[in-house]
Amino acid sequence: MDKFGLIGHPLGHSMSPLIHEKLFKLSGISDSSYELIDIAPENLSTDVENLKQLRGFNITIPHKTAIIPFTDSLAESAQRYNSVNCIHNDNGKFIGYNTDCDGFLRSAQLLPIGGDVLILGCGGVGRMIAIETALHGANITLAVIPQDIQTAQLLMAEILSKCADASVRIELISEVNGKYDLLINATPVGMFPKTDACAVSDDVIKNSASVFDVIYNPTETLLMKKARAMGKTAVGGAAMLVYQAVKAHEIWYGGEFNPEDISGIIADVEKAVDSMNK
Repeated sequence: MDKFGLIGHPLGHSMSPLIHEKLFKLSGISDSSYELIDIAPENLSTDVENLKQLRGFNITIPHKTAIIPFTDSLAESAQRYNSVNCIHNDNGKFIGYNTDCDGFLRSAQLLPIGGDVLILGCGGVGRMIAIETALHGANITLAVIPQDIQTAQLLMAEILSKCADASVRIELISEVNGKYDLLINATPVGMFPKTDACAVSDDVIKNSASVFDVIYNPTETLLMKKARAMGKTAVGGAAMLVYQAVKAHEIWYGGEFNPEDISGIIADVEKAVDSMNK
């Protein structure tokens, strides 16, 4: 039996087993298992040897950078972000990948990520999204709270180092104005259980043609509800979560999936999340 899993700490409830088990089933693989493996930061170096028994595994906080010294090589995606969320065990050699960027690009493929893009937040996922949209030619506005200005400035410098002709500016979220092709929420504002919060005003949403929210719990954030009520396209984080897992299966054993089946898994994840919150 091939074993796979997710390492992190603390793990708590995770959608990963549900998603990966469904992907194995779609691939006709019945003799694989996917487990949650809680590893405290101080134990990573001693426990990493046990991970050699896995054919592949995913990595979440706080190990995405800490796992890098234990890899034998890094794919370009992992090098770009100095962050690994997927390992392929190639006959005892650990190859590190970052599939978060694939998850974002595939889930947002119908959105104008190369237009005028307003990104709320500049943390881990915000950093990745900002760099990906810059590489796709976006005019980026990084909107942050005052205490994150310095982090945003560092991110802007990183974007320009990777894409010299990128267009990037920084604003306070409270002072955002203008019109945008795409509004991306990369903050935790609106996440369960504080679902009555929205990171921006109705005017900002009104002036944005479409919305992408990285949050997957709840499946429809207040930001998304407001946008849809205004007749705008709004995509939630469940799709991103599923597509980054899809990329992992492509890496691990060459898995192939059709869009209809993946849409079904996204719907199953959303149902599971909604049921969990009742």
